[in-house]
Amino acid sequence: MSDKLIEINNLTIHYLVHSGTVKAVNNLCLELIKGETLGLVGETGAGKTTTALGIMRLIPDPPGKIMSGEIIFNGENLLNKTKNEMKKIRGNQISMIFQDPMTSLNPVITVGEQIMEVISLHSKVSKLEAKLKAQEMLELVGIPGERYNEYPHQFSGGMKQRVVIAISLACNPMLLIADEPTTALDVTIQAQVLDLMTKLKKELNTSMLLITHDLGVVAEICDRVAVIYAGEIVESGSLKDIFESTRHPYTKGLFNSIPDLDEETHRLKPITGLMPDPSKLPPYCTFSLRCPDKTDECQKVNPDLFQVTEGHKVRCLLYKNAGKG
Repeated sequence: MSDKLIEINNLTIHYLVHSGTVKAVNNLCLELIKGETLGLVGETGAGKTTTALGIMRLIPDPPGKIMSGEIIFNGENLLNKTKNEMKKIRGNQISMIFQDPMTSLNPVITVGEQIMEVISLHSKVSKLEAKLKAQEMLELVGIPGERYNEYPHQFSGGMKQRVVIAISLACNPMLLIADEPTTALDVTIQAQVLDLMTKLKKELNTSMLLITHDLGVVAEICDRVAVIYAGEIVESGSLKDIFESTRHPYTKGLFNSIPDLDEETHRLKPITGLMPDPSKLPPYCTFSLRCPDKTDECQKVNPDLFQVTEGHKVRCLLYKNAGKG
């Protein structure tokens, strides 16, 4: 049996709108090993959330369309599944925590009923058993079980996010996708929620795809990292590869734009320019428009992912001969 829980090959997702075709994800390749946490890092508009929605088969159609590729989950291609088959997988085998807990919960249904609904949908249990399991899940995320009958507005932002985590983990999924799960929370609560997610992931033996733009969060809880830019993976590897042997000019730019507490710096080094319009992507390297290391060849071809060392891949022509001895 393969130790890969999910393997994405050449996934392409476009949004067909009146003004043109928005190429949100382009020939994306990604893999997640069972039991690990993979951080998918990139700036706003890079294609992180679209990738997650693609895995869940929740791309709004229209205007979104999965053009090509395959998403192999636990040995089966999710793109070949019917809508009914995907309904059985979502919330049961694959769960997702969305960015904003305020909009993830139904304001007119008690939090207990919302957890219970997921349990009843995927497990053949009585109403009483589902209620007891829902209370147990609340306790598991640090909320007293007696708050079962309370409504979302009676909870703080951090508590709401705990409820969302309880819902997503209620059926003990094999894969948990967390899309910027702490963005809407203040820093102290962020740390608590991340600690909770890491603890529960280990207890329940769940694999996690963490989508974020925060490299600090990645350093704290991820085993491997994939950096996404303009819908393509530009660098991927272990946490040590990305943080200590950074290769791609874009990844280097991300690190240079973070304050270093060990050095006295008067000004940070931002990445010049903006990410290209996804409806007008060039046929060559998409980062070459902003890259300090670009050559003439960079604006002629779109490079493949080159293997630099075992498990460390970079989409950059500077490394095209790296793995050839």
